[in-house]
Amino acid sequence: MSTTAKTVEDTAGAPEGAGTLLAVNNIEVIYDHVILVLKGVSLEVPKGGVVAILGANGAGKTTTLKAISNLLHAERGEVTKGSIIYNGDKIESLSPNELVKRGVVQVMEGRHCFEHLTIEENLMTGAFTRSDGNAAINESLEKVYNYFPRLRERRTSQAGYTSGGEQQMCAIGRALMSNPKMILLDEPSMGLAPQLVEEIFEIVSQLNKREGVSILLAEQNTNIALRYAEYGYILENGRVVMDGPASSLRENEDVKEFYLGISTAGRKSFRDVKHYRRRKRWLG
Repeated sequence: MSTTAKTVEDTAGAPEGAGTLLAVNNIEVIYDHVILVLKGVSLEVPKGGVVAILGANGAGKTTTLKAISNLLHAERGEVTKGSIIYNGDKIESLSPNELVKRGVVQVMEGRHCFEHLTIEENLMTGAFTRSDGNAAINESLEKVYNYFPRLRERRTSQAGYTSGGEQQMCAIGRALMSNPKMILLDEPSMGLAPQLVEEIFEIVSQLNKREGVSILLAEQNTNIALRYAEYGYILENGRVVMDGPASSLRENEDVKEFYLGISTAGRKSFRDVKHYRRRKRWLG
């Protein structure tokens, strides 16, 4: 049973008057008809909100995002129970490109730029599903360059020869070119220097505030994710074990010790930590 860290002062991190844009209701995901990866995961993202899915490697964060964006079938995975509601409609049967047309786009872990294309060509692939004309697409491209000035400088460079940070910016910019209502952002800090991570999270925060794009963020770096998100869900072994406003999760003793590396009781031995993890209240 999960322990919830919700408080009266900050219930869901939603802007006042905002409704729910995405609701994941008790989903289970199985790979190869055998391997149960998600075990009843539920979460919500409010319109205009920033929500983080936190947890260690293998906790189920990426699988949760792929279940929402319907990319599981490419990896022989499927949602076998539960429902996913986006903007009031069930979306489990929609194809990934139909979801992009509806405003849901995923930025994959590891950036995944088209290495042989230039930065600008990569960005333009993000507008492939749009039908609102070249003027609107060029306006979006200019907007991306305003958010990511470094991409303007490197726009004619082959993506494969740019830095990891520039490729991450390109991947986020490409998502922005689809004119999204929601971005599913998978491990944006992976493999990047701390200064670049800060820069990218600042830009994502600006996108949320200025463009009204809702963000569902999967991230191992709990410290930075809880600084920029309004609400968080912690996954362990395919289950939500704790959720609450980011401010409450940052102050929670278990979160401090096991995800932020802060212990008020002093450093524990590895054996003590293992014993403590077995008796954590959220695993009861």
